[in-house]
Amino acid sequence: MAWLEFALGSPHDRQKTLAELEDLTQVRVAHLREVRSMIELHSLYSRGIGLIDAHLLASCLITQAAQLWTRDNKLRSLARHLGVFANLP
Repeated sequence: MAWLEFALGSPHDRQKTLAELEDLTQVRVAHLREVRSMIELHSLYSRGIGLIDAHLLASCLITQAAQLWTRDNKLRSLARHLGVFANLP
């Protein structure tokens, strides 16, 4: 559903881009207690990420085959460490 944010903008090749985004795997939304557990289990405190980033990581970890792509250096580093980074061009 987060991809709908793109529908409010002007993506290149609009129909194709929105169709491809709609086909992406949707992650299971982690509950806050799951996020908290992940933070403690993987010592993610004081690592320069916020709650939204931690929530994204937790959701990727609990969703089979989910990967995260980001340009944020700290989030990318942690996603790699946790094995959920999508190494895209």
